[in-house]
Order: sequence, then C-alpha cells, then structure tokens
Amino acid sequence: MSLSRSDFDQYMVPNYAPAEFVPVRGAGSRVWDQAGREYLDLAGGIAVNSLGHCHPVLVKALTEQANKLWHVSNVYTNEPALALAQQLVASTFAEKVFFCNSGAEANEAALKLARRAAIERFGEKKHKVLSALNSFHGRTFFTVTVGGQPKYSDGFGPKPEGIAYFEYNNLDSVKALIDDDTACVILEPIQGEGGVLPADPAFLQGVRELCNQHNAFLIFDEVQSGMGRTGSLFAYQEYGVVPDILSSAKSLGGGFPIGAMLTTADIAKHLVAGTHGTTYGGNPLACAVAGAVLAEINTPAVLEGVKTKHQQLKAGVEAINAKYPLFKEVRGMGLLLGCVLADGYKDRAKEVLNAAVKEGLMVLMAGPNVVRFAPSLVISDEEIATALSRFEAAIAKLLG
Repeated sequence: MSLSRSDFDQYMVPNYAPAEFVPVRGAGSRVWDQAGREYLDLAGGIAVNSLGHCHPVLVKALTEQANKLWHVSNVYTNEPALALAQQLVASTFAEKVFFCNSGAEANEAALKLARRAAIERFGEKKHKVLSALNSFHGRTFFTVTVGGQPKYSDGFGPKPEGIAYFEYNNLDSVKALIDDDTACVILEPIQGEGGVLPADPAFLQGVRELCNQHNAFLIFDEVQSGMGRTGSLFAYQEYGVVPDILSSAKSLGGGFPIGAMLTTADIAKHLVAGTHGTTYGGNPLACAVAGAVLAEINTPAVLEGVKTKHQQLKAGVEAINAKYPLFKEVRGMGLLLGCVLADGYKDRAKEVLNAAVKEGLMVLMAGPNVVRFAPSLVISDEEIATALSRFEAAIAKLLG
C-alpha cells in the first residue's frame, strides 16, 4: 500500500499542516524520508527524542517489556511504574509521583491537585490560578486556558474561571495579582512555545517567596525544559528554586508517550483514591522506556555534554548570524535554543524552516518570530557541525 503526504489531506482532521516529506526511518540524529533522502534532526520531535531515534538502550527496554506485560490498568500496579517512580523520587525534590500520558495531562493533574489541596486546607475561595502571558501548558480546555495565549483557547465557548495572567519575568506583575485566594502559580522555567525565553533567577526566587507568603503552591511546568534539556536533570535544579509540584513529559519517554506529575507527600495526600485517574497512566511499556531514558540521561557524561554542546551550537549560530544578520538574539539553555528574528524579518520563522528542509535539516518554530533547536541530548559534535553547515546554506539561499 503506497501512502503519501496527500493522504493526510484526504483522511486526517486538518488541525495540522505537516511538511511535504514523510519520514519513515530514524537512527540517532538522522531521519530518512520515503525517497531515501537524509535529514539531520535538530527538532527532536519538539524536544521529545531526548536520545535521538531508535536508541539501542530504549529499543531493548521496549522490546523486553513488550514480551512481558503491556497493560493491566490502575486496578493493579506494575514493576516498571514502581521502578520509574523510585528513580524520579531519588533524583528530585519529590516524594510522590503520578503517571499519565502527556504534558497536558501532567499539567491538568498538577492544577487539579493544587486547587484541591488549597480548597481543602483553606476553603472554597482559595482556587485562583496565576499563569504567565504567552505561556503554554497543554491542549485540554483547562490547560489551554491556563496557558496565556488566547489564540489557542478562543472559539470553544465559555472558559474555566479563576485564572489570571502576569507578565513573565516581571515580579511586580505577579505581586499585583497574588493574594490569599491564590491556589497556585504555574510557570515554565523556560518558556518553550512562547519563544524559548529563560526565566531570570531573581524572578523565579521572587515568585517562590510570594507563594510562601500567600500559602500558594508553585508549579513548574518542565514538560519541555526537563529531563536533561538544560544540562541539569530538571531546570529547577539549574536555578536552585524548588517547586511544590512539577510536571514532566516529552523527553521523559524519549519518544514513547508518557507524562508525570511530581510532588511532596504532604501535598499528594489530597488526591485520595477516586479523585483523579487515567486509564493508561503508568503503562508498563511507557514506564520501562522512561526508566531506561532516565538512567541514560541522568549521568555526568550526558548532562555535562549538554552544556558543552550548547556552547558549540550557540557559537555556531552566532557565527552564521555575523555573516547573515537574520537574528537579533540567540537565547536559551542547554540544548533548547531560540533564535529571535530581527525586526526586518518579522513573522518569517516558517520560511526559515522550509529553507532548512531543502538543505536536509529539521528545525522548529516557537511562534512566528523564533527559530527553535531542540536536538537529541547525545547528538555528536560532528553532527552539530554538519547541521550548522546546512543551516548556513539555508540562510544564505533564503536571504539571497
């Protein structure tokens, strides 16, 4: 059966507009399409393929578990889920873990837990959620409303109430909104979809202190910034600011769908049996793969390598930009970089992506004005150099 990109338009709901080529095989940081053409992957499945494509350790974990046990539901527990929870607790501030299938579900669980705990402790009025403008926390109706981007939440009818928005990296903006009716503040240590914008350390510390003053929970959405992406296992460790609740997904599964919410025992006790759930969360296949991902990433060699590769990638982009001044800023942490288009090239990030594809390079956007890189954490120095060469060729042709 021969399938092509045109079959997407015939059979699929048109909420996506995928590229014209169809990837069929991947190995490490390289992908091949139906015609056998090779691409270097600096997109990483939107910061998901933390160890690249078909990493042998992950393939082994998946196939071994596939021959043991696939699914039993949460009527029972299972060994891979217990082992992964134990790993996460040992590696973070957390004492308790809830597994689900995606970042949106992890954030939904985090927000529901924060509201439930706040209301049970202080009464019904304590339900307000504070979130950053231009943030992104998922596509469920609750999380997409909490994400401060109306373009994603408008047009679906009445929205969940009790949500207010502050300016990212503006502590005074948080101070103006937070009060004793605030249940939680949710933010990304690095805004991902909002343009790869890292938080100022003083801002995160200030928000932590405000939450303490008002008995509000601090939730860090580390769906994109977590699992080694910054050079620490989670970005909060890089900043030295500890949240009450943390969400993880994307890189946690290395390409296999999984999400997790991490918190303390004192907060977790508010989600008693029956208050929240998921059919597939804690699935043995997902947890076996994620356990292998975590063991592979949470090592000095990989985490220090991320910081070294950051320097190589950023310096390379800046050198290209010195010749072809397309960007006004290159920002980010670790292997999550955002290249902000200069004012003269406003809204042309999609053109950069298309130009890169023509040179055999996969990159991302983070809004219409930011070109984003989120490659495998173990991409080789040689692959980075080749990718930069292809990126330069793409920009040279684009700018003519």
